[in-house]
Amino acid sequence: KRKTIGLRVPDSAVAQALIAELGEPIMSTSLILPGDEFPLTEIYDIEDKLGSLVDLIIESGSCGLEPTTVVDLSTGAAEVVRVGKGDPAPFL
Repeated sequence: KRKTIGLRVPDSAVAQALIAELGEPIMSTSLILPGDEFPLTEIYDIEDKLGSLVDLIIESGSCGLEPTTVVDLSTGAAEVVRVGKGDPAPFL
């Protein structure tokens, strides 16, 4: 129902290298399967549950369970909606 999108700026060398190689943004999401409360973060769990359904899984280490910082820019003024992984200082 929202008419906005979210952009993530990853602090991951692997994600940044993929974006640089492609030369364009990529679409991603947290890997929370239906019925699960938390995202899958361990490569073995991901391979076990999804390995036969995807073409490629890249092991780049755990990104943890801490939620990311969310900043809303939709009104023109930056509003920190959630403080988490990622420094909100530039928006305060």
